Amino acid sequence: MAPTFSTDSKSAIPLHVIDQPSFDTWLAHQTDQVKSWVVANDFKGARCEVLLVPGGNGRPLMALLGYGTAGQRAKRRFHLAVAAEKLPKGVYQITSGIADEHLETECFGWLMSSYRFDRYRPHTVKDTQLIAPKGVDAARLETIAAAEWLIRDLINTPASDMGPSDLEAAVADVAKTHGADMSVIRGDDLLGQNFPLIHTVGRAVGHCEPRAPRLIDMRWGKTGPTLTLVGKGVCFDTGGLNLKPRASMGQMKKDMGGAANVLGLAQIIMRLKLPVQLRVLIPAVENSVAGNAFRPGDVLMSRKGLTIENNNTDAEGRLVLADALALADEETPDLIISMATLTGAARVAVGSDLAPFYTDDTASALALGAAGDRVEDPLWRMPFHEPYELKIEPAIADLDNAPSGGFAGSITAALFLRRFVGQSRYVHFDIFAWQSANAPARPKGGLGQGPRAILDALPDLLDL
Repeated sequence: MAPTFSTDSKSAIPLHVIDQPSFDTWLAHQTDQVKSWVVANDFKGARCEVLLVPGGNGRPLMALLGYGTAGQRAKRRFHLAVAAEKLPKGVYQITSGIADEHLETECFGWLMSSYRFDRYRPHTVKDTQLIAPKGVDAARLETIAAAEWLIRDLINTPASDMGPSDLEAAVADVAKTHGADMSVIRGDDLLGQNFPLIHTVGRAVGHCEPRAPRLIDMRWGKTGPTLTLVGKGVCFDTGGLNLKPRASMGQMKKDMGGAANVLGLAQIIMRLKLPVQLRVLIPAVENSVAGNAFRPGDVLMSRKGLTIENNNTDAEGRLVLADALALADEETPDLIISMATLTGAARVAVGSDLAPFYTDDTASALALGAAGDRVEDPLWRMPFHEPYELKIEPAIADLDNAPSGGFAGSITAALFLRRFVGQSRYVHFDIFAWQSANAPARPKGGLGQGPRAILDALPDLLDL
């Protein structure tokens, strides 16, 4: 269960957030006792300094968080989470020091600071609570935090307990909670209902029903603009017959990070009762090795009728997404968004902290970029570079899923996916969904990337 804000203002300890330029002025207005304690502890408002000031009755009089300089803050996020992690158990109330435009993000960081993945080993989490500051919509932010909690838990769960059937069950739980409709096509039924690529990628484990490939389809809402979210649900990726090396395979439980992120975003949309008609499509598979696994060089048929020369079985995510995107586009929704842990090339291009996205619609790109800046969920627009279309056109089929040469891998993957969307407005996110090292509010492990920015941009994206 994600944390919530406290309402116990009577026992709240004042939390002063003090930047370095304001420190001398703030100190000059304190009592001699406070001045002496602050000076004795060499607190000067440096970024992420934390100090508890004792009171005369044995309770803390106040807590201090150094906020550094604007330049220092621009290089880091979630400074308030540092206070949550360092301060002792208690209820805290911010007095001042954080600009209004950063207050919601900082409070989100506080809520997320207590996240621990405890399914297999219990963790003792310190009960450090925050009073929601004036101007922060506590219920909305708690909803966003709960969704991030869900995203992280899903990604952190190993494939032994997060196979296609387990991912289906997670979607079913969310659907039941919010009164959404859900249907699933499994195993060989995928062929009968024309989802050949999803079946092809997942068929190597198709003899085991819980691991069989499937297409999960959830709908919610009866009025408003239509929004379809498509998430890559590769629950484990061995690379198939183009087997990944050991070092690359170690994190592949996270290859369903796109599915986790769209499910988290969907949960927010439903819990906030946004006026949209929502559809969520998740092709859930394992890319495994067996005698019936698809092979390099095979020519595959897609739902849309385009043929694909499969030149790398480790480029399977775009295959399962292709069938799901083709289905999504058949209804011509107002907006299709796909999210996938798709390419290592995206990480080489922008690193792990930025979520690159692609769209032909400049207005959508501007809305998303501005939203990412506002909520500090950083995004970066990448180009659908038309000349690279030639790279995804092989000699013996309509498309190549893994062009040779090694350049522009994220762009060519995005161009490949775009071929399966016709007239619908389309945005594709090539995310990492993983925090490689512990950081404030972001312990090592699964991560939401993009949902907070998309949520903030939805009023502009869908004219809500």
